[in-house]
Amino acid sequence: MNRTTLSLIGAATALAAVTGVAALTGGSSDDADSAAKAAARLPVQRSTLLCPTPSSSDVSSTTYTAYTPKRDGVDAKDGTAELLPAQNPADDVPGPGGDGGKDNKNGKKGGQASPGGDKPVLPLKEPGKPVTTDEDSEGAPALIGTADGRFAPGWTVQQTTTIDAGSGRGILGTACTAPDTDFWFPGVSTDKNRQDFVHLTNPDDAAAEVDLKLYGPSGRLKPSTDESITVPPRSTVPVLLSTLTDQRAAGASLRVTARTGRIGTAVQAVDQKAGSDWLPASAVPSTSVAIPGIPKDATSARLVVLAPGSDDADLKVRLAGPNNSITPAGHESLHVKSGMTTAIDLGDVTKGEPGSLLLTPEGGDGPATPVVAGLQVTRGKGSDQETAFIPATGAIERSATAADNRTKGSTLSLVAPGATAKVRITASAGAGGGSPVSKTYEVKGGTTQALEPPRPASGKGPYAVTVERLSGGPVHASRMLALPEGGVPMFTIQPLPDDRGMVAVPEAGQDLSLLNDD
Repeated sequence: MNRTTLSLIGAATALAAVTGVAALTGGSSDDADSAAKAAARLPVQRSTLLCPTPSSSDVSSTTYTAYTPKRDGVDAKDGTAELLPAQNPADDVPGPGGDGGKDNKNGKKGGQASPGGDKPVLPLKEPGKPVTTDEDSEGAPALIGTADGRFAPGWTVQQTTTIDAGSGRGILGTACTAPDTDFWFPGVSTDKNRQDFVHLTNPDDAAAEVDLKLYGPSGRLKPSTDESITVPPRSTVPVLLSTLTDQRAAGASLRVTARTGRIGTAVQAVDQKAGSDWLPASAVPSTSVAIPGIPKDATSARLVVLAPGSDDADLKVRLAGPNNSITPAGHESLHVKSGMTTAIDLGDVTKGEPGSLLLTPEGGDGPATPVVAGLQVTRGKGSDQETAFIPATGAIERSATAADNRTKGSTLSLVAPGATAKVRITASAGAGGGSPVSKTYEVKGGTTQALEPPRPASGKGPYAVTVERLSGGPVHASRMLALPEGGVPMFTIQPLPDDRGMVAVPEAGQDLSLLNDD
């Protein structure tokens, strides 16, 4: 079951108490069509977000920013939104960013013990105004958060960590994720120059059983240990991917599947030469994918694609730039074998202009094959390199938000793979005050528009940027936050999928035949 399905099920379940339960009858297809037409889009009533353990480095700090946009049709009074620390069963064990980790009771690499406790973090006071806090990352726990009522629709939390020195130095950014049962991470590595940790966080009161599977250039990587992980209730467990197999692969894909329960998951990639960042999950497998937001000054880009099904995939590769879409020289098409990870180096593919990668079926007699994909992007050269990751990102159906934006350094990238689209971009008030500002933009079909988002009027502190699709074709988006330091172009890129803040709920009804005593 994919993330979209679970999100909709969870939202519809939560809304049942508010909207009533639609009667289930054995009516005709016309009845079903009528019910579909009668469905109303209503705000979700409850959201859950999970933030991974930021870092155990003693030279790191983390900024958390939480935000819920204002929504029409939402009760203006009721609701809360806050996060609480998760427990870490690997007590007193250093983890990513430390000395490489020691084995915990699961035989996996552990992370620094979290203090736990029940002190809320980042409670929101009102929609439309972000809240932010800075923390020393050393010893900071993973976070489990819930929002309900007026704070649930579109609730987002951004975690941005700065590591000043060491092999993991850089900016590590991630949007805290909703729990689910199935995740794909193309672009992970088990190479000796990388330390990739997958963080597994269980928000529920029962243990979750999780399977981890790695796919390299020749297919499934042979496991050297049990790939099944038990994540205790309300806890987080980090696992070093190179402990799962003896095979070394610079380009691989990870599948995370919860056999019981549900989890939030994120991959922290630490490169010995090119810094570190969080590697977000790809959108669910699809026959056509968009990877938005390659910086104009990218010095290299590495595309990683996996065909997870039983069929090979033949794909067209296009770069959507500011004015049109072109085919990158020497990379007109890509053949991906079933169950194998294919990686190609695109070099400085953008040639000084911002762009996005579009992958579509090459054609042929058979049906198109779904794929997952991601891009590793590098800025800078030599010892002043920094790396970030952009996954294949789902389209914005209604709206999406990036919570942590600064006065300088934020770049919003929008790509319309098909028809031209119109969007509205709103900068919220700052965490320290100010007023929201909105602007409308048109994104021409087959192009990427990279822009500095609007800033709040008289705003102070971090602010949120919300993208709303108003009309036209699909739009995919990402946000880059650049915070250069000491000559290193430190940056991080977050995808902006739809926030699923609204859900279609059929009109409530009652089947009177169920009341017949006969």
